[in-house]
Amino acid sequence: MVKHIFKIISSITLLVWLSLSPSAYALTKLTASIDNNPVMSNESIVLTVTADDSVDREDLDTSVLLTDFVVARTEVSSNTSIVNFSTSRTTRWQIVLIPRKTGNLVIPALQVDGNYSDAISVQVLPPNSKQGTLQQDIFITAELSKDEVYVQQLVTLTVKLHISVQLQQASLTEPTLTGATIIQIGKDQESEGIINGKRYRLIERTYAITPEQSGKLSVVSPMFSGEIMVQSRRRSGFLNFGDTKPVNILGEKLELNVLPIPDSYDNNASWLPSEILTLHQEWQPSSDEFTVGEPITRTITLTAAGLSKEQLPKIVMTAPKGIKVYPDQAQLHANLNKERLVSQKKQNFAIVASKPGQYVLPKITIAWWNTVTNKLQHATLPEQIIKVLPNPDAVNTVPALTAADMLTETTELKDDATISTAQTIVIEKATWLQWLFLGLWLITLIAWFTHIYYLKRSTTATGSAKVKRGVNNHYLALMAACKQGNAEQVLALVVPWVDSLQSQRDIGTLADALTVVANDNFTTAINNIQQQLYGKNATASHWQGSELLKIIQTINADNINTESMSALHLNPA
Repeated sequence: MVKHIFKIISSITLLVWLSLSPSAYALTKLTASIDNNPVMSNESIVLTVTADDSVDREDLDTSVLLTDFVVARTEVSSNTSIVNFSTSRTTRWQIVLIPRKTGNLVIPALQVDGNYSDAISVQVLPPNSKQGTLQQDIFITAELSKDEVYVQQLVTLTVKLHISVQLQQASLTEPTLTGATIIQIGKDQESEGIINGKRYRLIERTYAITPEQSGKLSVVSPMFSGEIMVQSRRRSGFLNFGDTKPVNILGEKLELNVLPIPDSYDNNASWLPSEILTLHQEWQPSSDEFTVGEPITRTITLTAAGLSKEQLPKIVMTAPKGIKVYPDQAQLHANLNKERLVSQKKQNFAIVASKPGQYVLPKITIAWWNTVTNKLQHATLPEQIIKVLPNPDAVNTVPALTAADMLTETTELKDDATISTAQTIVIEKATWLQWLFLGLWLITLIAWFTHIYYLKRSTTATGSAKVKRGVNNHYLALMAACKQGNAEQVLALVVPWVDSLQSQRDIGTLADALTVVANDNFTTAINNIQQQLYGKNATASHWQGSELLKIIQTINADNINTESMSALHLNPA
């Protein structure tokens, strides 16, 4: 009994080995079929080639298909099955083809190991064919906003993908155009619609194309690649199996005529081809008269159609002497409006006048090429005249000093001094008043010589004694403003304080004051105050003046010491 079972097992093993042996079977048949006929010119078909044996995937030569078709992708699978000790092997190629032209095309016979498939005739319909449109499950439409543009003029490409079947997976390539930059605008828009009685899911995508060279160019539309669900022939009791089929859809090719820059255009100006370009301005506060030290905000907006926001030129604002301009970071925006890209640049300029007067701000002009009229045009903001009045609070108003402020002062105060306007008195006849004034002048002169004498002796004896002079009202007010954190008052008092430090130069503007002081820390501190007062993110309400106070005290003390040492080396006449 055991021997009988052993013989049966040996026989089965031999049969299986013979059935699996490579030499047991050989390729005898090669078949080919397509999944769809007729087909649209931009729609793919699936060519299935089956060999009745296991062969290498490279044994099938598909180069003969490239004459009339684009080979999108190829998938190869092998299968081996044993039924009642009968072994069958198959090798299957699924080749996705896209027709290159319309009309009656022929898929030529393919061969593997001397076996040939039958040739297949394919009817390729044009994209606008009614018959093709009715039977399409997926198709792509593409449209340019203009067929003719100038070099560097933006044109939009709108791509719409129509889907009426269930997708397993899908992807959409980007359009291509040699000699141009292409970027997607915004996000995909999804909607639904009915075309020829068939419901489609619509996915819309918009691109901005900027050609960088002139001539006739071809825009290659995106290609859709995916797998769709199809009804399977396999049925098992209560279940219906679903299979997938690879699909590739190619959008139509579009022609674009790109014109060169006209010879009549100004070569010194930036090339800005646009349908419309405008300049607009706003003032805050909206007034024709301002005061010294008052911040003025000028907002200039540049709007252009048919240009990307990266193409918008820089807005340059110049100002005469006596006015400082602080530009903020420009804000860029772009929106798609009726298949036309509208870009905008918005920039704020903070303007501060350092002395009163009437100022003329030069006009701002931007040259551009009107693509509608094909003419050179200029967008212009006319010159602006602003009147700056004196600030009554800049010099006359002195912040009150508290007792704590007075205790922290390190500089001695002399007797109260008043500033009066010098008057010339003409005395036509000698009187006793002349002799009185002469005597007082001699007494003052003797007292001054005596003061200098003792001052020299004191300096020589100590070697490091410092002479201190009286502190004027501007210095006291400036220190008080720093301690109170009043940034605007600090800027208003800097000019009169620096002017009081020296008498060789008339200090009229904040720029003059920074030049005379020539202290990097002082300049940085003042610039920071201006940015906090007039910059985009104003934070002057939180400004602390303790650091600037130390810098001002140091500058004031150094100035006193310098003048004192100079006086010691001069011999009074």
